[in-house]
Amino acid sequence: MTQDMIYDVLRQSLWVAVRISAPLLAVALATGIVIGLLQALTSVQEMTLTFVPKVGAMILVFWASMSFMTATLVSFFTDRIIPQIAGG
Repeated sequence: MTQDMIYDVLRQSLWVAVRISAPLLAVALATGIVIGLLQALTSVQEMTLTFVPKVGAMILVFWASMSFMTATLVSFFTDRIIPQIAGG
């Protein structure tokens, strides 16, 4: 395995990590912004008000996108990692 192949696999694995984490991070960001605006408008500064809805939204999105995450990881391993292991 050459140095270029290692960098290519590393680049692809980082891209897979970004694609898998993007839905969760986007929902956490959107929920945080909405709750922050709500807190600014109502002057309610409760810490659990930001934490609980954000975690709840992330759990729902994680549950909804589990098939996408699993399919992405399985395709990455079957297309890229396993042939590298078998080939060399």
